[in-house]
Amino acid sequence: MGGARGLLQRRIDSFHRDRVTATWAGRRALQGRAPGPSSIILTRNDYLAISGHPHIVEAIERSLGRETAPLMAAPFLRDDHPQTLLEGAFARHLKAAAGVLCQSGWMANAGLIQVIAGPDVPVYLDQRAHASLRTGVQLAGAPLKIFRHNDPAHLAARLERHGPGVVVVDSVYSSHGSRCPLRAFVEVAEEHDSLLVVDESHSVGTHGLRGEGLVAAEGLQERVAFRTVSLSKAVPGRAGLVVCDDPGFVDYFKYEAGPAVFSSALLPHDTALLAAALDLVRREEGRRTRLRELTAWLRPELTALGYELGGGTEQIIALEVGREADVMLLRDLLERHDVFGAVFVPPATSVTRTLLRLSLHAGLTDAQAEQILHACAVVRDEAGMAGWLSTRRPAASGQAT
Repeated sequence: MGGARGLLQRRIDSFHRDRVTATWAGRRALQGRAPGPSSIILTRNDYLAISGHPHIVEAIERSLGRETAPLMAAPFLRDDHPQTLLEGAFARHLKAAAGVLCQSGWMANAGLIQVIAGPDVPVYLDQRAHASLRTGVQLAGAPLKIFRHNDPAHLAARLERHGPGVVVVDSVYSSHGSRCPLRAFVEVAEEHDSLLVVDESHSVGTHGLRGEGLVAAEGLQERVAFRTVSLSKAVPGRAGLVVCDDPGFVDYFKYEAGPAVFSSALLPHDTALLAAALDLVRREEGRRTRLRELTAWLRPELTALGYELGGGTEQIIALEVGREADVMLLRDLLERHDVFGAVFVPPATSVTRTLLRLSLHAGLTDAQAEQILHACAVVRDEAGMAGWLSTRRPAASGQAT
C-alpha cells in the first residue's frame, strides 16, 4: 500500500507496535482499573467539588425543560442573548471590561493568539504553557520563541534579541501546579512594549477572595492585556473565556477568530450551567479555604516521603516519575490502595519525565487525605522507588488539560 493511505497505515502500525505493545504491554496508558464507590478520585479538575451541586443541577434541568434555541455562530448573537449577558458577568467577576465565550478553553487560547499575533509579531511562550497556545501560534503564522519556565530574566533576554511581541504565561500551570511570578512578568512585558496573555484556567475559582483568579487577586488586571480561562475546572462546565479591558475587542474576536466564526454558540443548558456555577464560585469561600488547607498539608508530607513534585505549590500535585512504564506502575500500585491519579505521558510530557497528577479538591475529607499519604508511603516501598524519587530534578516541559 503506497501514497498517503499507506503512510497513514504505517504510522498507525508504528503507534500500536512501539507504544501500545512494546511500551504499554498491550494496555492503554491512561486507563487503569475502574474505580469503585469508595475510591478517592484525583483525576478531575473540579477543584471546588461543585459539579454535582443541586444549584447547578436544577439550573440545567430548568433550561432543558424549555430549550428551543437554534444553533448559530457567536457573531449572530444579539446584546440581550443569554450568552452575551453571561460574557459580561464573567468579565465583571474577573474585574475586566469585556469578555467573550468560546466552545472550549482550547478554542479560546487558539483563537486569541490567532488574532493578536502574526508573521511580524512573535509569541514568547513559557515552556510549560498549554499546547493549545502553540496551535494559536500556528494559526497566526507567528514566530514561536520558548523561554524557560517561570524565568522572567530569560524572557527579557529573548525579547532583547527578537523584539516586542506577545508574551504568554499561565497563572497556575496545569502540569505541576507551579505558580507564576506574575508581577515580574508584567514588568518585563511592559519594559519591552509587549502584550501579556495569562491563562487562568487553573486559578479562576480557586484563587482570589471570590475566585476571580490570580491576576485580579494581585491587582494586575489593568496591566495584563488578555486573560483566558478554560471553564471546565473550578467552574465545571465546557466552555472557554477571553477577557480584556477593550470592549471593542469582543466584536473583533467574534468576526475574525476562526473558533468564533466557524463554531456554534453555546447551548442554553451550557450557559445555564455556567451561570449557576459562577454564582457558586463567588460565594464558596469555604471551599477555597478547604482546598488551600489540603494543599498546604499534603505537599510537604509528600515531599518528606521523597517524592519529586516538580516545583509546584498549588492544588495540582504532580508526582514526577521516569518513563511511561514507570508511571503506569505507580498508577497501578496506588489504585490498589483506592487512590486514582491521572497519568501523563508524551506528548504531554518528555519521554523520560512522565507524571502522575493528583488534582486535589475541596470535597476531600481528612481521612481521605490520610489515605492518600498512606498509599503513597506504601507504594514508594512496594515499587522500590525510595532510592531515586528524591534525587530527580524538575521536568523541562509539560502540557496538560
